[in-house]
Formats: sequence, C-alpha cells, structure tokens
Amino acid sequence: MLIETVVPLRNANLDDVLADARQRFTHANPKSKQRHLAAAAALPGGNTRAVMWYPPFPLTLSGGEGCRVTDIDGHTYVDLVSEYTAGLYGHSDPTIAATLIKVIQQGVLLGSPNQYEARYAAAIVDRFPAIERVRFCNSGTEANIMALSTARAITGRRKILAFREGYHGGVLTFAHGGSPLNLPFPFVFADYNDAESVTSVIRSNADDLAAVIIEPMMGGGGCIPALKDFLELVRELTAEIGALLIFDEVMTSRLHFRGLHGAHGINPDLMSLGKYLGGGASFGAFGGRADLMDRFDPASPNAFSHGGTFNNNILSMAAGFTGLTEVLTETASREMNDRGDRLRAAMNNALEAHDVEGIVLGRGSLMNLHFVRGPVLTPAPLDGADPRLIALYHVEMLLRGFHVTPRGMLALSLPFGEAELEGFFAAFDDFLTTHKQILPRGFAA
Repeated sequence: MLIETVVPLRNANLDDVLADARQRFTHANPKSKQRHLAAAAALPGGNTRAVMWYPPFPLTLSGGEGCRVTDIDGHTYVDLVSEYTAGLYGHSDPTIAATLIKVIQQGVLLGSPNQYEARYAAAIVDRFPAIERVRFCNSGTEANIMALSTARAITGRRKILAFREGYHGGVLTFAHGGSPLNLPFPFVFADYNDAESVTSVIRSNADDLAAVIIEPMMGGGGCIPALKDFLELVRELTAEIGALLIFDEVMTSRLHFRGLHGAHGINPDLMSLGKYLGGGASFGAFGGRADLMDRFDPASPNAFSHGGTFNNNILSMAAGFTGLTEVLTETASREMNDRGDRLRAAMNNALEAHDVEGIVLGRGSLMNLHFVRGPVLTPAPLDGADPRLIALYHVEMLLRGFHVTPRGMLALSLPFGEAELEGFFAAFDDFLTTHKQILPRGFAA
C-alpha cells in the first residue's frame, strides 16, 4: 500500500527526482521529522547507531508484529530491514515472548550460572559443526574481538588478515579505507574471492600471521558470496602456515540450518556468532576447536580470563535457546532461505526485463541490490555505483510501504511469506517501471 498518493516526478534529471521523492517522504512523516530534530539535543545528530541514519531523516518506529512495523505517523510497512539480519524471528514471536515473560518474572540479574546458558551452549555445539566449545558475550563485534585476541594470544603472532571492504563490527570496519576508530591491530589486507591476492598476502606474512578473518558471504560488504574454492584455499593456506582461520558468521549463520560453513563443509578454527541468536536480546558468541577454547577453562593453569557482566544474562540465554531450538527448525530455515532465493531471482529477472543495469547479490534470506553490471565477485566494482540511485530506490520503497535499508540490503524474516514476497516484488517492479528512464541502461545497452 502506498504511503502517499502524490504522483512521483518522472523522467527529469536524477537530482530532481530524488529531491522530489525526499520531499514527499518529508510531507508524509512530520512526526518522525519532529522527533529526529528534538533528539539532536541529547544525541549527536539525533542518532546513536550510524547505520540507522539516512537523509532527510530516519523513520521513528513505534511497534512491530510479525513481519510488519509501524511508525509514529501511523504508517505500516512490510519489514525487510529485519534489524539488519538480527530480526530473523520477526517481531514479538509468541513462543519467544512467552519465555521472556517467564524468566522476567523469575528474576533477571541472578549473578550466577542460570538454567539456560549450558543448555544453549549445548544446542549451539549441536547445531554448528565447527563449534566444539563456545563462550558467550554481548555482540558480534565483541565476539570478533575475542576471537581475534584469542588467535593472537595462542599463536604468539601479531598480524591479522582481513578483506578489503569487509565489516566485522564497529571497531573492525574496513570499508572505504577503514575507520579511525578501528582496533590498533596490525592488519594486512587481501581481495575477496581473489586466489592470487590471498595466497600472496598469506605467504608473505607467514611468520607473523595469527589469523585470517572472513565472512563466508560478505554482509555489510554487499552480500557477495565467497566461492567455495576460495574458502577451501584459505583453509589450506592457514593450515599450511599455522595461522588460525576465523569465520565471522554473525550474519551468515542464518543462511543454512548448520551455518554457511556447514553448508560448504568447511570448518574454521574459530567462529563468531551474534544478532538473531539472541532471540531479540543482545547476543554474541565465539567458539571453535576444543583445544583452543579450553584455554578459557578457569580451572586450568594459565587460563585466559574472560569477563563480562551480561555474558550469560538470562534474557539472551533464554530467548536465544527458545528461538534456536523451538522456532528455527530445519524446515523453517529451509523455507525462509528458499523464499529469499526466489525473490532474488525475480528481482534480477525484473532488472533484465526493464533493461536496467543492476544486480541483486546474495544467498538465501540475505541479498543486496546494486546498480552496477554483474557478475560481481569482489567489492571493487561496487564503488562505481551512483549512490543517488540506491537512495532513490530506498525512499521510493518506503513510500510504497516497504521498510528497506538505505544501502540496498534486504533481510527476510520467518513471518515473511508468499503474500509479502509478491507485494514487495510488485512494488519493486513498479519502481523500475516508474523510473527506468533515469536508471542506468543495462543488458541491451
């Protein structure tokens, strides 16, 4: 359903069309605008999470149910942001909600081991082939920090190999040259899906390389899947030089019932988890080989100390356990990811049918629209996209009643069904029809 009925500006230049779309968005959302401006009195830029900001201002949401969210101006949207992949279960899943109510009533800050953490750890070990032991923490960022620090401590080496344009957390972000807030580890870089690049970098740093960290599909880097042969090569090279291989599966573990490493049959030495595995509460975990993770056994000589007030907080432990063992069944996982594969294929077919230069990358329930010519195997070609195009798509889809990310990433949730898929595709096709005269020409050019 359209948020507004004003006819969009067509066939003008891109700047004018985008300005018109933003003006219609502003007109439709006065309360969100007012709240955003007021928030700046206490929050820098009215914001406390950079990815949530976009011009002219972000929507303020007041609630959600299933795969829909509602803003404070009264509009309801089909949600394909899904809390940047963390919202796999949708909003207020009744099974998880019942568990949370139960544990809240029994006490939430117990200051001791509780009834859920060991059960949840056992469920994670059972689910993910690479994890023989696991430790909990509070976010994917923290999980990756702990995995990298563990690798450096165990190997006695300093350097970390990461991939250009990758993202592993707020202080481990490597897009566009990296962030001044990144951890001061000595990083070296290779190109994703580039066998020659990664072989050269690993072998030239063999004596001091502690670990290679990689997402088996880039999430924040544009939903670029790693080639299986490439992951196998990285596995072989790290084993050859004695470095540890770390898979960041904070996002990608949702792409298969056994995680993406399980789908590929490639086990890293260490692995990080986060996001949806908290069942809606904050969550992080790192785990892997028993001989590595047993260094955290407090009863062992020279054990690594790992603190964290909320590592085993009962909300995350209970909600996470319930979600993983009762809601995310193998059938549910397969159906969600199959639906995502079909949506991605339909969007790519529509781009071709409208002769628009673009590609939707991804796998299963995660995907990303890019206005560049495919195929895309590494992030470099994405730099050629005009950012105004994805900004126009973003605001036009919001005006059509679909909550999407400003960078073009879509994340499906379990409640997102066939009706929502058909509705989103119809809106996307309408966007292409409306604006194809100003979108880049593609296949027939």
